[in-house]
Amino acid sequence: MNSASQQATIFIGLNDADTGLQKHESAKYLSVLKNACRSYRVAFSVQMIHGGYFHEDGRYTEENTLMLQLLDVPEQTVNEIAKDLCAFFHQESVMVTFSPVKVVFIQEQL
Repeated sequence: MNSASQQATIFIGLNDADTGLQKHESAKYLSVLKNACRSYRVAFSVQMIHGGYFHEDGRYTEENTLMLQLLDVPEQTVNEIAKDLCAFFHQESVMVTFSPVKVVFIQEQL
C-alpha cells in the first residue's frame, strides 16, 4: 500500500543554552524525549547525531543532537512537542522541518 504522508523532524541540541555544554548524559535526554512522545501519544523514531553550526554572532558550536521524526502528526502537535522539548532541554531554539514523503509498507511471507 502506498500513501502520501507528511514527515516532521525536530532537531534538539543537547548543549545548554547558558553554558554551551551538555549537562547530562545523552541517555537522560533520550528518556525525556521518549516520555514526551508517549504523553502526546505519537509514534516516533529518534537518532542521535552530531553536528555543528554558526550562531548569529559568528561563534561556531558543535554538539550532540537528537533528531526526532514524526509521521502524519498534526503540525500544531509537532510544534507543541518542539516547544516542550526546547524548554525541557533548556535550548535557545529547536529546528523543525516538514517534508512530504511517500510511505510504502512491504510485507513478505516465506
